[in-house]
Amino acid sequence: MKKILFSSLILLCGISAFSQQKKADLLIRSVRIIDVKTGKITANQAIAVRNDSIIAVMNNKQATQYQATETVDGQGKYAMPGLWDMHMHFGGGDTLAEENKNFLPLYLAHGITTIRDCAADISTDVLKWRDAINNGQLQGPTIFTSGPKLEGYKSVWLGDLEIGTSAELQQALDSLQKLKVDFVKITENTIKPEIYLEALKEARKRGMFISGHVPYVLTMQQVTDAGLSSVEHLTYAWKAGVKDDAAFARAIANGEIKGKEINKYILNNFDTAAAMNTYRHMAEKGTFITPTLTLGNVMAYFDQDNHAHDPYLQYIGKGIQRTYEMRVKRVIADDSAAIAWRKMIYEKSSSILPLLQKAGVTIMAGTDAGYLNSFDYPGIGLHQELALMVKFGLTPLQALQASVINSPAYLHKTNYGAIAPGKKADILLLDANPLADIHNTQKIHALLVKGKFLNRSALDGLLEQVKANVARTK
Repeated sequence: MKKILFSSLILLCGISAFSQQKKADLLIRSVRIIDVKTGKITANQAIAVRNDSIIAVMNNKQATQYQATETVDGQGKYAMPGLWDMHMHFGGGDTLAEENKNFLPLYLAHGITTIRDCAADISTDVLKWRDAINNGQLQGPTIFTSGPKLEGYKSVWLGDLEIGTSAELQQALDSLQKLKVDFVKITENTIKPEIYLEALKEARKRGMFISGHVPYVLTMQQVTDAGLSSVEHLTYAWKAGVKDDAAFARAIANGEIKGKEINKYILNNFDTAAAMNTYRHMAEKGTFITPTLTLGNVMAYFDQDNHAHDPYLQYIGKGIQRTYEMRVKRVIADDSAAIAWRKMIYEKSSSILPLLQKAGVTIMAGTDAGYLNSFDYPGIGLHQELALMVKFGLTPLQALQASVINSPAYLHKTNYGAIAPGKKADILLLDANPLADIHNTQKIHALLVKGKFLNRSALDGLLEQVKANVARTK
């Protein structure tokens, strides 16, 4: 009788313990977690996920307190937050909308869970995709988009909001807020310098982030003081590093220095001390920068690799590929002297990356991938960008921080950037340590995005889906 009672007691205790287990949708066990803020790696960890959020991170022994619908063995794997590409482009007109939509599975297949669209001429489609993804009706990375960008009259870019007066600026900002864009993009093709500066101030008054190119007739101090939230492309910071940026800007405005002479002037007058003063001012003002090294690398070294036989082209629609032609025609016309020059300019401008890091400027990882930007591919392009960041002087940890910590910080999104309770369950599982070799970001074992687990087979399936879609396009 005592044995029966004892056995029953054990059974009841077991049932009670089981009933007290916390519920989770997914449990990743025995994984190494990378703290991208510090570079610390902690082994034998478990991650509990409910819906699209991380609810607990603990050691393996504590994982027994969770009852999960799905359990994943992370033995030998490295877990880090999903990657962000903070500068890409949808576009090419309505007829290319479906080819642009193919970018979404490409990003997921390469471990990228968030993208920032820096102006599109198919904004209606992009905004629909953004909302559908957020609502769980479409699979894809989280999208933050600027919608159409601000420009002057008769800009070379398609789909801009062209402004030339204060009233037109206010109307443009009203329309962007009505679209519920995530930030504002401004470029410098034909916009008046005074309207450019006014746009920065007015956007910031409305509480909007504003990213942009920097007119060469303005100084970096002028645009940062006016409120530019982030500089897009490293070359603008290179120009800002000349000994007297104000005098240089005036000479450009007066037509005394123009065309190819501009880069010659920068090359001859770049001054590290002056550059550091400017970059520290950027840091003080909270102005971020997205270097976008990838496209420049492709174009600079086009004589060595014309990318005509890239295997990745099987994932890029024929219409998107045709948008590459403008840049390709331009670079193939270069003679040997011009080829040597473009390589030198690319290497020199890219070499300032460690100066910006040292000065405290917050660097974001973005590719400029997408329509128009030749052989700069959505997906794999971010891994190439991270590798170039390391090549030009950042550590692997700093490159990862540029993607997964600095990017959400730009948008003031505090629920990203770490594997920790309360953070979004966008988790990348890698087969090898990216802190030891940045190329290991490409060794993707699985991806958790918005709480949905995609193993290697599922990720490969996304690639096959895109390849099939591309094969059907003309």
